[in-house]
Amino acid sequence: MDLPYGVLDPKETVVMAVSCDAFDFDSEDISNDCITVEWTNMPEGAAKQFRHEWFQDDGMVRRKNLPIEYNL
Repeated sequence: MDLPYGVLDPKETVVMAVSCDAFDFDSEDISNDCITVEWTNMPEGAAKQFRHEWFQDDGMVRRKNLPIEYNL
């Protein structure tokens, strides 16, 4: 099962693949399509298990918007 979230150790990397179903480019506005990645540091001593609360507490949540370039 591929989850939309997870926990990485320092210096650990992950490869992500993104795909979408076919659609009619002429009838859709794709000019603002993007994928948003959010991350935060996990609390000191926390187990390596993702917790949604980390993004709701007072910690700093970082966000990066990645524009989508479609293969036309």
